[in-house]
Amino acid sequence: MTTVSNNQTAKSVLASLARSEPVQKAEEDMQGRFLKLLTTQLQNQDPMNPMENAEMTSQLAQMSTVDGIERLNKMVQSFFDSQASAEGLNAAALLGRGVLVEGSRLALTEAGAIGGFEIDTPADSVTLSVRDSSGLVVKQMVFNDVDAGSHNFVWDGTAEDGSRAADGIYTLSLSATLGEEAVGGRTLQFGPVTSIVRGASGTDLQVGDLGVFKVDDVKQIL
Repeated sequence: MTTVSNNQTAKSVLASLARSEPVQKAEEDMQGRFLKLLTTQLQNQDPMNPMENAEMTSQLAQMSTVDGIERLNKMVQSFFDSQASAEGLNAAALLGRGVLVEGSRLALTEAGAIGGFEIDTPADSVTLSVRDSSGLVVKQMVFNDVDAGSHNFVWDGTAEDGSRAADGIYTLSLSATLGEEAVGGRTLQFGPVTSIVRGASGTDLQVGDLGVFKVDDVKQIL
């Protein structure tokens, strides 16, 4: 029952009811049409050849199935909407944060360079090679007894010969072993989350000038 307060008018209440009516009316119309059809069949059936119980049960079951499908569709859509909302909130929390995503780019500034790597299984040794634009190795970093998963590091810019490497963009590559066996892995690049992008397939992150990534692409938040 709807009551009208001093601040409401009958017109506004009727308008509110009119807005909520179509959703319920669509379901009621569907069931009403089905029941009307079934009632008409019963009223006009041949008395000498009445509708069998099995046929009536089948038609009632059809109505129940259609109604059930409609309800299931609404539940599924509600679930997807809830998931999208939660993903959007998680993405918004990353705005302005630094993250590691898959890639080989390593940017050196006067403050140093932040990078990372990820390995599939534990490794006795992980070697990271930093190369300049011509492909020459400027620096190699070796990590021993490394657990599986993602890891970050900071390079202060010191080259192999002890000099200070020039600021700029370098390329990172990885080699990992466990005993004599190679270990699968990949390099990670660092960037700040500068904006949130809501696309048709979900929520994406703009990570600096590295590009657009999915929330699930983030390996570490720094």
